[in-house]
Amino acid sequence: MQDWLRMSAADLGRGIEGGEIDPEALTETYLAAIAAHPARNRIYSAVTEDRARAEAAAAAARAKAGQRRGPLDGVPISWKDLFDSAGVATEAGSALLAGRVPARDAEVLRNATAAGLVCLGKTHMSELAFSGLGLNPITATPPCVNDPDAVPGGSSSGAAASVAFGLAACAIGSDTGGSVRIPAAWNDLVGLKTTAGRLSCDGVVPLAARFDTVGPLARTVEDAALMLAALEGGRPADLRGATLEGVRLAALTTVVLDDLREGPATAHAGALARLRAAGAVIDEIAAPEVAEAMTLAPVLFTAEAYGLWRDVIEAAPERMFPPILERFRGGRDVPAADYVAGWQRLGRLRRQWHARVAGHDAVLMPAAPNLPPDAARLLCDNDYYVTENLLTLRNTRVGNLMGLCAVTLPTGVPSCGLMICGKPFREEPLLRVAQAIETVLAAPA
Repeated sequence: MQDWLRMSAADLGRGIEGGEIDPEALTETYLAAIAAHPARNRIYSAVTEDRARAEAAAAAARAKAGQRRGPLDGVPISWKDLFDSAGVATEAGSALLAGRVPARDAEVLRNATAAGLVCLGKTHMSELAFSGLGLNPITATPPCVNDPDAVPGGSSSGAAASVAFGLAACAIGSDTGGSVRIPAAWNDLVGLKTTAGRLSCDGVVPLAARFDTVGPLARTVEDAALMLAALEGGRPADLRGATLEGVRLAALTTVVLDDLREGPATAHAGALARLRAAGAVIDEIAAPEVAEAMTLAPVLFTAEAYGLWRDVIEAAPERMFPPILERFRGGRDVPAADYVAGWQRLGRLRRQWHARVAGHDAVLMPAAPNLPPDAARLLCDNDYYVTENLLTLRNTRVGNLMGLCAVTLPTGVPSCGLMICGKPFREEPLLRVAQAIETVLAAPA
């Protein structure tokens, strides 16, 4: 049964379908692993044993009756602590929301439940989702699977840890500037950032509503594809026969290669070399519009975040972690005219980007320019915190600013991911490309 904790969600589903895995036994195995894990309280903010057992029992009955609702019916997963779950605290990693207990599930949680997925509980996160590091001294900082002294990446920090440490088969997170992809990359997972508007954010605690997205952190591309379908109540992408033959890829050089640390630089170069050796056509491209769009981030992200949270924050600012408070307050003095003009300008830059990459199936870049920073130093060295936080989110932010869907995949080098950006609302073709790339990168070098 311990082998179940390292299996993909898809393989667990196939085991249930074939009668080899009982959903109740599977859920009990996960609940026992959570209870026994030394970092359990740093990963999970709440474990919903009663709900998990009831959902597993229902899944077991459906399996016996030959009435499974889908390929992941009976598979246990975790949820970031900004997805409303009825009767369970949803506090978004902040003391400002302490005691907040919603009356109903978020829409994506309702969809997943309808697909038969088992809710194990809620995972810790960066405060109000406004940091890519995963450091949260207010509630908890989850561990990084590759370095016990480092942060795990955020803001879906506990989500990544729950999968990486074998405490969930898959996790659901959110991504506003990189919050699915960074923790996925730093914990050697697959992370899918969906296009803004593809998945419902109803019942999801917001950060910057025009950029907020929902997405899975998983062990495989197949798992990510199945979870996307479950979250929206749709059909999963057909990944059969996915190949790089005839696929044209672009390797972005603008901004995303600047100040690249040694580990990520080596991993990125190695990944591109392996893809070329496997027959992929990869063109290096410069995109000046990316550099220009980056200058808009302090206006668009911070102004929207502060506008949403100003009244709550300023009612009790002393309850916040000071670097997060400072980051929110960065949007306090942004003129409304600059915010409106910024969105108009971003629209023009997005059109330039789409025209530039129209002939490519996907665009490649390092998921993060740096490795997971030291947690203790982040707490005592403010300059280090600011530098690492901004650098961490720089590359992933390309996907959010340009309105794209994106996937990060493990490269085989610990905590170094390869990010693959697709076109808006074209998650299915992107996942097919990602499946083909995953096959190459997962093969022995």
